[in-house]
Amino acid sequence: MPSRRTVLAATAGVTAGLTVGHSAYAFGSDDKSSDDAKLRSLISRMSLEEKVGQLFVMRVYGHSATTPDQADIDANLKEIGVRTAAELIARYRVGGIIYFTWAHNTRDPRQIAELSNGIQRASLEQPRGLPVLVATDQEHGAVCRIGRPAALFPGAMAMGAGGSRADARTLGRVSGAELRAMGVRQDYSPDADVNVNPANPIIGVRSFGADPDAVGALVAAEVQGYQDAGVAATAKHFPGHGDTSVDSHFGFPVITHSRELWEKLDAVPFRAAVKTGIDSIMTAHIQFPALDGSGDPATLSHPVLTGILRGELGYDGVVVTDSLGMEGVRTKYGDDRVPVLALKAGVDQLLNPPTLDVAWNAVLKAVQNGELTEARLDESIVRILRLKSRLGLLDRPYVNAKEVGRVVGTARHLATADRIAERTTTLLVNEGGLLPLSRRTHGKVLVVGADPASPSGTTGPPTGVLASALTELGFAASALSTGTAPSAATIDKAVAAAQGVDAVVVGTYNVTAGSGQQRLVEQLVATGRPVVAVAVRNPYDIAQLPTVKACLASYSWTDVELRAAARVIAGRVAPRGRLPVPVQRADDPAQVLYPIGHGLTYETYVMDRA
Repeated sequence: MPSRRTVLAATAGVTAGLTVGHSAYAFGSDDKSSDDAKLRSLISRMSLEEKVGQLFVMRVYGHSATTPDQADIDANLKEIGVRTAAELIARYRVGGIIYFTWAHNTRDPRQIAELSNGIQRASLEQPRGLPVLVATDQEHGAVCRIGRPAALFPGAMAMGAGGSRADARTLGRVSGAELRAMGVRQDYSPDADVNVNPANPIIGVRSFGADPDAVGALVAAEVQGYQDAGVAATAKHFPGHGDTSVDSHFGFPVITHSRELWEKLDAVPFRAAVKTGIDSIMTAHIQFPALDGSGDPATLSHPVLTGILRGELGYDGVVVTDSLGMEGVRTKYGDDRVPVLALKAGVDQLLNPPTLDVAWNAVLKAVQNGELTEARLDESIVRILRLKSRLGLLDRPYVNAKEVGRVVGTARHLATADRIAERTTTLLVNEGGLLPLSRRTHGKVLVVGADPASPSGTTGPPTGVLASALTELGFAASALSTGTAPSAATIDKAVAAAQGVDAVVVGTYNVTAGSGQQRLVEQLVATGRPVVAVAVRNPYDIAQLPTVKACLASYSWTDVELRAAARVIAGRVAPRGRLPVPVQRADDPAQVLYPIGHGLTYETYVMDRA
């Protein structure tokens, strides 16, 4: 591994005088112009091809930068035309790489750290090589790329139910420390969208809630935590993806808000993020006519990104696109035009284009034919290098892979996640004081319900986690997975199993009217056995379950949230969460069934009702 001296030499001595370390490098300080001059001197020695590469953040398959498995080599050759991450860097000189579970980048903490070091080594060994900004989507909850043994925290809507800015800062600080130990220096989190549409198929529980001021406060707190830990936080998805009923991965959402409503709703959390000193902001592939009437997605909109984000909000940090492989940004223009138009709009980082060769060459040709100037590229590269310097990458690009276990998934971090989760579980219904369950009167419990795949690939299944947690708490609990669309035969099997127990816990996942899940709950209630519903994703499920006597919202189905729900069911902790979104009536959506702030607790806190 190259020494620190070698790394500094590789950058031609330009970085020698830079102030490094996240807390030491301050935007707007007296040293900024001097530091930027050094960065611009570095940029002046880069070739045009190197400059183009610095703008891209790309996926790559494999657990190793140089020796991935053959299946990952094959996938890289098919999608990118290279065999390994090292070859990707050598050919395209990319400035960033994004980790995904499905790309087999995230097997375990030490492997991730070694992959990060391999990526840095491959880049720094190139002529005029620069450190790579490694990023991932570690939102926690429903979107989490790095799983156990890393500490997994409640997702954003659960944190909104907890309502604690201190807990949000702690989440960012602990998760940020773990990410940095593995060589990940940019996290595409937190989600700053205000989720005002219950039918939103892509944001939902990834949002802190529906109250813009509450969302803004938690966004700012989480940003502070991450950035204090030396990891760049990323507020997303500007100008706001909270009021859509279309998933921009597969379609082109249109936001119909007025400009005035945008100011009061969507803009609030982004203003809070900018005020806190957010390192990066991610764009949304949405059409927002009140902000730009051209019909272009916000990612490609100069009025939105340069006019509003840069001009009106005063943001001068890094702007990164959402994935350029998503349909929302590809609907109107071809893959060769999208990256060029994004740069013209004001973007700095181009994330995960579907075909890198097409996108990379399109930007190169746009400069060569005069559509883009090299000076425009330099503006973005200065922001990117300024961020890399702030994160210490220009001075300390490597991590100690042998010591990663001293930081990632420590007992202290796991206990912190458990404590925070206990403060988020929300009790929505508790007729007749059914909860907490007593081991004496309801000792035999059947857990049924949906078992969606783990967000991180390392937790669950939910029914098994709930049953195991209740067993550890002294109940005799068994699990029966019934899925997200149970058939009549499956429902009959669950109803038969319920006959021999004292209580049933049913995990629900996005219940809709007339669905198999709804019928399952109704028929379980009809057995006369006490039924406790746990909405393991959207709290809106309760509107479709009018017959249940008790219902909890956990807001996600990772183990940390399900274990907390089990402790609430058993009375080991009292429910403390409060709805961060309103739940509307199923038969009349204009009427609110449970308002923001609704949440029950136990009249008398009981450690154990045995």
